[in-house]
Amino acid sequence: MSDPLLTGAASRAHRGDSATPPGGMNLIVSPVGADSDLRAALEDLKMGRYLATRDLLMRTGVNWSLLARRCQLLVSDPGARGVIKMWRDEEPHSRHASVLWARILTRGALQLHREGGAGDVVARAAGMARKEWIWAESLWPESPEPWNGRLQLTRLPYDPRFFDPLWRTRTEPWERLEDVEMQLPGPWPLWAEANRRHPGNRDAHHRMREYFLHHRGTVPALQYSQWSASASWSSPELLMLPLYALMDVYRERHGHGQQGALGFWQTDQTHHFAMRAFTQWFSPVPVAEYRWLSSWDLNHLAHALVFCGASGPARQVFNALGPYATPQPWKDVNDSLGRSQNWEDEFVRIRRAVLR
Repeated sequence: MSDPLLTGAASRAHRGDSATPPGGMNLIVSPVGADSDLRAALEDLKMGRYLATRDLLMRTGVNWSLLARRCQLLVSDPGARGVIKMWRDEEPHSRHASVLWARILTRGALQLHREGGAGDVVARAAGMARKEWIWAESLWPESPEPWNGRLQLTRLPYDPRFFDPLWRTRTEPWERLEDVEMQLPGPWPLWAEANRRHPGNRDAHHRMREYFLHHRGTVPALQYSQWSASASWSSPELLMLPLYALMDVYRERHGHGQQGALGFWQTDQTHHFAMRAFTQWFSPVPVAEYRWLSSWDLNHLAHALVFCGASGPARQVFNALGPYATPQPWKDVNDSLGRSQNWEDEFVRIRRAVLR
């Protein structure tokens, strides 16, 4: 039976409102986390204005990881499409407006394909996104964003070389990486271009993981994630990649309630990846900089630490999260276990137990 003290809190959190569970910490379901500047820009977009978004992205500068995360969230609301298009039309040489519009077109093409759209319609949408990324790169050649967008488009059922404007002039093998430890075929030139502009770029590595997941399956995606996180040039936030890949494996194996779901996380492998991410990525970050960490990363790390039994480190990550939570990975795990409580109830229960 669910705790009656939590029921109202979770139902309010489901609407995106803050709620106050036991212990005095609110529950706010939002990937924005503590980024108050981004939250203000999102509210401005809902009002049909883009000035706060323009100012936010200009102030973000060349913090490429933060820029990618903010751009991803700015285009996540379907209502933002019209406002971003208006900005793009009014300021055609704005590199930020072009990047956002290209992201929207990319999301649209992927959604059409996911929903079974007609082949010619999907192809036309993909072509529009491809064209906008070419324009965005002309405005901002030093940015990894256009290459990350092209990487994302390779999830579509087309030859990935179609999205590489330089593929005819490249001398290296297009689908192979010159690394004996990574021989999976893939759109490596696009990945390399993003990393050339920002070594260890988080978005590029997640897009590559998604490419392998959609075209090769969960095992190659996990292999790539392990290799990427262990590379000598890897940035600390890439240590989270294996936890995302493990979640993909979990969905495939246990997403429909198959037995052994809990045991999946109670392995030496999960403990190794979770503790490595905790000690080498999370722990060195000063408390004052927690607000700049990805809420998705923090939620995946907290989940892995809890389920592999590392409650002490999990406590620190929950404190860094504050009142914020993202539905994933909690929702899919909760659904797969067939629990009667919704995921917000379960999240509050877990967090309360860890912080006790």
